[in-house]
This record gives sequence, C-alpha cells and structure tokens, in this order.
Amino acid sequence: MRRRLTIRGVLSFFIVLTFVRSAFLHQFENMFVCLLALVLFCLPMLFERSLAIDIPPVMEGVIYCFIYAAEIMGEINSFYTIIPGWDTMLHTINGFLVAAVGFCLVDLFDRSERFSFKLSPQFLAIVAFCFSMTVGVLWEFFEFGMDWFFGTDMQKDFIVTAIHSVSLDPAGLNNVVHEPIDSLLVNGEDWMQFPGGYLDIGLIDTMKDLMVNFVGAVIFSIIGFFYVKTRGKGKLAASLIPVVLDPAEKAKEMSADTEPIGDSSRLTDQNDEKENTQQ
Repeated sequence: MRRRLTIRGVLSFFIVLTFVRSAFLHQFENMFVCLLALVLFCLPMLFERSLAIDIPPVMEGVIYCFIYAAEIMGEINSFYTIIPGWDTMLHTINGFLVAAVGFCLVDLFDRSERFSFKLSPQFLAIVAFCFSMTVGVLWEFFEFGMDWFFGTDMQKDFIVTAIHSVSLDPAGLNNVVHEPIDSLLVNGEDWMQFPGGYLDIGLIDTMKDLMVNFVGAVIFSIIGFFYVKTRGKGKLAASLIPVVLDPAEKAKEMSADTEPIGDSSRLTDQNDEKENTQQ
C-alpha cells in the first residue's frame, strides 16, 4: 500500500507542477489535461471499492505510470513526436491493461455465488482478449472522430514512399500498379522536407495501433489463462491480475472503515464491568 501511494503521490506532485507552469504560460488546454490526469489517478481506488477487488501494487503502479506517460509526457511534453515509438509503446501497454480489466470483470462474475455456471480458463482468456480489442477499436473511432470533426491530428501521419493501387492501371482492370513517389506537392508547392514520399492521413497509424494492441492483449490473455489454470500460482500473474475479494472480507473492511473511533470490544467490556460492580 505504501509503495502505490508513493508512486501516485510523486506523479501527482509533478502533475501539479505542470499545471502551475501551464497556468503561468496561459496554456489552458494543458491545464485541462493535468486535471484529467488527476481524475484518472482516482479511478483505480474507485474501482477497488465499487467492484470489491484488490489491484496488485505492481499493476496499479503501471497504471499510474501509463497515465502520466500518455497525458503529461506524451501530450504536454510532445513525446509522441519527439521520441519515435512512444505512441506504439503506450498502445501496447494499453492493450495489456485493458485485457487485465476485462479479465477481472469476467472473473468477478465467474467467482460470484449468484451464478451457477463456471467459466473455463480458455473462455476467460478469449473474453479478456476480445474486450481489449473492442476498447482499442473504439479508441481508434474516437481518434478518427476528433481528427475529422475538430481538425486534430490524433491519428499521426506517416510518410509513404510508394503507391500500390489498381486505380493507376491505364486499362482500368484489376491489375496492381506500383509507382514510387519522388516528391510531395501541397497546393502546387514542392515540400522538400518530405523527399520521396507523401503523407498518409492516419491509416498506417490506426493499423499499427491495433496491431500492437493485439500484441498486448495476447500477452495478457496467455498470462490470465495460466493464472486461472493454476488458480493463483505464479508470482508474475499474481502481481498483474486484480484479485476478487471475498464478500465476507469486504464486509469486514467496510465495517472497519465505518466503525466509530475507539475499540467497540473495549467499550463492551467496560460496560460489563460497570454492570457487575453495580450488582
């Protein structure tokens, strides 16, 4: 518990510093991103309380670092464009984390006493994989919508050096024509900073993000499969997979949180002693 609070506290401190700096520079969009990051930092704790689960410290630390790397370092500090592969790395981790969330949700129902059926490890792994890929696709829909309607560039462009298309066939048949690209013209002007290529408008970035999301989802699905197969054995899986708390243990924790200050058993003993003395 102390480790996860330390990680969250240190990263929150840097986010607050970034917020103050953005306020002095009148960068209101960056200020909003900082507030969004702080809100996201509260989600793991809310999920633990609402779903009666315990997120391992390693997994929770990865979540905090992921949020900071995506929002603060990626968006505000422009790591998406400065460091090659930064976006690819985050999408891979995202596929891994979302698969963990999907796995935990299904495992929550599987271990509930209200359901009479039990799911196989194969089915849990498949559901976790499909959940991760579905969230990845919905995120790409969101990126496309932001680019299309608001003129952002969430789907980063790539330089393509050749075209392979049947549309270039002079005979109009279904024959692929391969044409290398020597220059890029924008409004009749030759952009020399892009020699030998043209700007792809996001298709390559979308497919790359989905493929690395696929990799992350597969990796966690395999880990989750063996975790259920051996039911909790293995240090790696135990440090990455949220644990569903027993309802009795959850009730004890809730009662301990709501119990008034002082030891109730001690008060009961004191009352018993007073009654014996009066008798």
